[in-house]
Amino acid sequence: MSNQIGNVAVAPRGGVPRRVRVFSPILKFLIDAGIPLGFNKLVTIRGRKSGLPRTTPLAVIAVGGRRWVWSPWGESQWVRNLRAAGRATIAARGRTEEVTVTELDPTERVEYFRDVLGPLARSIPFGVQFIRIVDGVDLGDPVAAAEGRRVFELHPVR
Repeated sequence: MSNQIGNVAVAPRGGVPRRVRVFSPILKFLIDAGIPLGFNKLVTIRGRKSGLPRTTPLAVIAVGGRRWVWSPWGESQWVRNLRAAGRATIAARGRTEEVTVTELDPTERVEYFRDVLGPLARSIPFGVQFIRIVDGVDLGDPVAAAEGRRVFELHPVR
């Protein structure tokens, strides 16, 4: 069953939409080739079962010297792997960085959508609309936006 936001069908939490699964390898290729694609970076996380590195393109949101990644579709595989590993490698434009992560609790997730992602999206032309259409998230309601979605803060390994 899918949800609706306006006229936009949203994948159920935990289910990554087909368009994302199809476009993800293309995005991964472009980022790996060094083409800047906004906030998107390659994030490599050790698989929780296999122990093998798994790389996925994710938007790394940087505001005020802090960074986060978030999952519009809830408990995706990369979320489960990141939670288990507690660390990742971020790569873009020939640079890599090791990070540790802290998963935000429900109250912190509301604050993230209200105080970080919402203002950032509003500062970018069509940013709020992009997040609504692509990610199925209404930033006008941070409580609903945070519900079932996972957010991790990234911390550099010193």
